[in-house]
Amino acid sequence: MKASDLFVKALEAEGVEYIFGIPGEENLDLLESLRSSSIKLILTRHEQGAGFMAATYGRLTGKVGVCLSTLGPGATNLVTPAAYAQLGAMPMLMITGQKPIKTSKQGRFQVIDIVDMMRPITKFTSQIVSGDRIPSTIREAFRLAHEERPGAVHIELPEDIAAEQTSAPLLAPSATRRPIAEYKAIACAISMIEKAQSPLLLIGAGANRKLTAKMLREFVDKTGIPFVTTQMGKGVLNESDSRFAGNTALSDGDFVHRAIQRADLIINVGHDVVEKPPFFMLNDDKKVIHVNFEPAAVDPVYFPQAEVVGDIANSIWQIKEGITPQPDWKLDFYQDVHEAYVKHRAEAEDDSRFPILPERFVRDIRKVMPENGIVTLDNGVYKIWFARNYPAYHPNTLLLDNALATMGAGLPSAIAAKLVKPDVPVVSVCGDGGFMMNSQEIETAVRLKLDLVVIILRDDAYGMIKWKQANMQFDEFGLDYGNPNFVKYAQSYGAQGWRVDDTDVLIPMLESCINTPGVHVIDCPVDYSMNDETLNHTIKALSQKL
Repeated sequence: MKASDLFVKALEAEGVEYIFGIPGEENLDLLESLRSSSIKLILTRHEQGAGFMAATYGRLTGKVGVCLSTLGPGATNLVTPAAYAQLGAMPMLMITGQKPIKTSKQGRFQVIDIVDMMRPITKFTSQIVSGDRIPSTIREAFRLAHEERPGAVHIELPEDIAAEQTSAPLLAPSATRRPIAEYKAIACAISMIEKAQSPLLLIGAGANRKLTAKMLREFVDKTGIPFVTTQMGKGVLNESDSRFAGNTALSDGDFVHRAIQRADLIINVGHDVVEKPPFFMLNDDKKVIHVNFEPAAVDPVYFPQAEVVGDIANSIWQIKEGITPQPDWKLDFYQDVHEAYVKHRAEAEDDSRFPILPERFVRDIRKVMPENGIVTLDNGVYKIWFARNYPAYHPNTLLLDNALATMGAGLPSAIAAKLVKPDVPVVSVCGDGGFMMNSQEIETAVRLKLDLVVIILRDDAYGMIKWKQANMQFDEFGLDYGNPNFVKYAQSYGAQGWRVDDTDVLIPMLESCINTPGVHVIDCPVDYSMNDETLNHTIKALSQKL
């Protein structure tokens, strides 16, 4: 058969449902092969948006998301999504085209070395030089993308290779199971936890995988040990639980840090080096147990005394089965932290001033969204407030990026989330800066007839950097800009446009948009001027209450 047909059949054998992207001249054989396949092509308006969609598909499903571009400029537009998936541990395959490699009449036109370009930001990158190599190359790419730690892989399919004939057979995916931790490591962890005075569970990005949440819930229920989360560990356990002591959204000085300081043992589950540990071990006598798929990467501030290396869910299950809760554990302080945090959070959540304060905005979104509703975030100041103040009840219901932390991913991520979870409300929250970086994907959402709500938090500036600029005592400069009329902008794509002109109208407006089919874009002015006042008040509240 034609090599491009074999390529598509290999993708089908791997269970691929969607390919997100923009074909070019060099992909036309592949495009023709896709036309009659079971795979749905999601045509996007920018390759970057396609990459973010594929990565988010991988994040939500655990399967490999796939995106497509042509050579040259199309392929270079996938660099940011490649880094996004690689740092965020999201399984993703990028397929790029290339000029003929056996003969060429166009010299170096649009030709750069994409394979070499992708090498530092992927787990695997390869050019297919023969149709006979397609089955093994695709099988290896999918294996590596999915294998812990998941990430990005890349395959280049040249135009002439796609058109040639091949009789190579498909390779079936192999059945694999992750290794489990050695029993002596489990016994050591159990002994350390039982001997601790104030153990604390810290849930990181690597714990946000299938089955892990169930085992962690059983562990917490049996032991009563409280838990905190990193930003990308949010939602693994239900954060309405009174044993939840907070999310490490701020660098220091929050209630959660007081809880971490009090702990003499931290059970660090799924720690990912892309998120710095929210504690420093230097000059500290606290002990740390590292529970993860892979050994710890040791540095001057993170050198765990014990490591439990293997499948996380199985490790937690083994520890849970063998542990005996201790009556002399001192856990009441963590309950005090939880109560102080909830009380302090509520102080700003009832403020009705306009433009809306981020704490009030986060509260209103939480009030409207069902427990399983998905909120996707772009990057900006508001991400801190969502991480800190938005209780997540289920895994991957608050999609934020604390790895590459790129702008422009919020809207494409929401589109992918809605494709994966069509019966669940999906709301994308973007700053005006991040929204405009991939705002053209509104047309994609409209064309796909998705029911989607996009909220633009507008402050007419790159607000996060402006805040940092002020805190570092620099003069205000270079960060303000103008915006289009977002209501008319949405309407020009065939979406519905709305504008918040009073804080109290946000909830009914959002409820109406969620319950009305179609794509809705809400322009919501936001006031970040009280960030420092709120955070300083947090530190004062700590000294008074704890």
